[in-house]
Amino acid sequence: MGSPLSIRAFFPPEVPGLRVVRYRTDGRLWRAVKERYSVMMTYAGRAEWTCDGEVRYSTPGTLDIKQRGDVYRDLRRDGPACFQVFAFDEALVAEARERMRLPASSRLLHAQLARELPAAAPFVRLHALFTDEGPRPSSSALMLQTAAIEALSALVGCFGASPSAPMRHSSRSVRRAFEVLHASLEEGISLDALAGHAGLDKFHLCRAFREEVGMPPYAYLTHLRVSRAMGLLTQGRSPSSVAPQVGFYDQSQLNRHFKRIVGLTPGQFARSVR
Repeated sequence: MGSPLSIRAFFPPEVPGLRVVRYRTDGRLWRAVKERYSVMMTYAGRAEWTCDGEVRYSTPGTLDIKQRGDVYRDLRRDGPACFQVFAFDEALVAEARERMRLPASSRLLHAQLARELPAAAPFVRLHALFTDEGPRPSSSALMLQTAAIEALSALVGCFGASPSAPMRHSSRSVRRAFEVLHASLEEGISLDALAGHAGLDKFHLCRAFREEVGMPPYAYLTHLRVSRAMGLLTQGRSPSSVAPQVGFYDQSQLNRHFKRIVGLTPGQFARSVR
């Protein structure tokens, strides 16, 4: 019997800050926090999931756009699935926003696209340059770099101002807490200190954070740490070295939270990455 999870991760040196990951699963359900801005293409399988308070559906050929900090949770998967995700580091997205004169506070307006749409073409081109074995042999450095920049521009173009809908994490206090948690991943932070940075008392912060993000601050930080651990494990790091890098006391604490959230131990996850 084969592994229930297969992951291939690629970090093309031609495009620093880009990660491409291909997943094959047996239909297990996922819940995670996104560390990077990403675009996922589904090749096989159907899924129902929630993100930012909305229920969404993925089918073969759909492209799903997620932004840094998104909390998503699978509700249902229809059989085995195959999907590929390319993700950009925050610095690349910030640079693209600045060059395209897009405010950092703009919200995601287009969270899902069908691959046949003209707006999806840059994403489809970048996805097509990668297979189960990595970049296609015929892909030159210039080709990869051009496709990545076009996809990054298209990704930033999916954001904008919308007067009819509230901005995600619209509360300034929750936004401050959100950024502080990302910056405090390794060393951690107390609730009192987090509330101080956010400019709210801790009772109001906990309520506002849960309402806007979908989970309390401590749970968000734990999911963020597990997400960062997954990324490090795909790079070949050992679970024992990963634990302190993502803010866990030791490997046993990493194992406990990783198994609860991902469904596998860090060692099983690392061995599934081929």
